[in-house]
Amino acid sequence: MDTSAILKTVEHRLWPLHDKLWVMTQIWNELLFAHWPIDPGVLRALVPSILPLDMYEGQCWVGIVPFHITYVRPRFIPPVPTLSSFVELNVRTYVTLHGIPGVYFFSLDASNPIAVAIARAFFHLPYFNAVMSSECVGDTIHSYSRRTHQGAPPSEFKARFRPIAPIAFAQQSSLEQWLTERYCLYTVVPGKGVYRGDIHHVPWPLQLAEIEMSKNTMAISHDIHLPEIPPLLHYSHRQEVLIWPLKYVL
Repeated sequence: MDTSAILKTVEHRLWPLHDKLWVMTQIWNELLFAHWPIDPGVLRALVPSILPLDMYEGQCWVGIVPFHITYVRPRFIPPVPTLSSFVELNVRTYVTLHGIPGVYFFSLDASNPIAVAIARAFFHLPYFNAVMSSECVGDTIHSYSRRTHQGAPPSEFKARFRPIAPIAFAQQSSLEQWLTERYCLYTVVPGKGVYRGDIHHVPWPLQLAEIEMSKNTMAISHDIHLPEIPPLLHYSHRQEVLIWPLKYVL
């Protein structure tokens, strides 16, 4: 990973890079963005009121994002075999604070219990243990997840997806850009306030995709009823990411 080249590619960002040193690298592989429109009134009851909902043309969106992670490495430390790769699946929506758009996570299921414990303790994110797999067969990704975290609502995801178009980059001000080009997350820590976690990467190389889902209870486990319409799908084969520590913002 050429971190210096990544740091020099900033023209696509909506706000400047974090003024501190990044603390971790990750590579996100064979990732699918699956998005559904959701009425803002539905999400307002599910997202902490301190976080303003972000909308595109008056509409909120919920994303389910399966992928697998490699090269998880704290700065100045070689990758640790037990931590450096695992499968992950996120359920997310979009919020904005102080003019900076970001991601709000309802859940992040992961196949590595150590990574789950660290992320819950240090990043205050709703990570959950799950039995997961992500396998590439030809041009098709076979993705599976079943939550096993004690006390967490049950959820399961089973699907096959693949890219069906050449790589393209999202157009300025398009829905695709709004959904994918986000460079921070927000989390609310009870009794302490709102924290932002910044990331950075080059623009997403996106491909239109198709999917066959045989099981998907990820959103309903958070009382989110997805509309019975095909999701908006975008696939990305690989994205190298730099991560900064949480920063108190409100």
